[in-house]
Amino acid sequence: MPSRRRSRQRALQILFLWDARRQTVEDATAAYFDTLYSEESRTQPQPDPFLDGLVQGAVAHVEELDRRITRHAEHWRIERMPLVDRNILRLAIYEMTQTDTPPPVVIDEALELARRYSNEESVQFVNGVLDAVHRDLERHKASGAG
Repeated sequence: MPSRRRSRQRALQILFLWDARRQTVEDATAAYFDTLYSEESRTQPQPDPFLDGLVQGAVAHVEELDRRITRHAEHWRIERMPLVDRNILRLAIYEMTQTDTPPPVVIDEALELARRYSNEESVQFVNGVLDAVHRDLERHKASGAG
């Protein structure tokens, strides 16, 4: 089973294909794994439930995720953001809100993705948006608990 970091990288690449090509998530996933299969090895990649959950969940909740991103990305419309940045944000916000991964871990992993696949300006942008989302989640949790 791949590491969660590798699963997140692959999930980002699949979301990028899905967003750029405007194809179904199933087609984007198949296209990605066809490339992976031919480039990395001759053996079929093993199923990865964590990766599948991230990709399927992010696509299923894309409207809600985009609303959260738009709310915290000052002066940026979602369609004007670089494809990589908006999909890093979608992936991270989905994981932060729908899984049991601690938000600081999600944010750190998202920043690593931004460092690897984008640029330093994007790292700062992603960090700012995710910190704001995390603060909102904490406020919501605190107001609901008391």
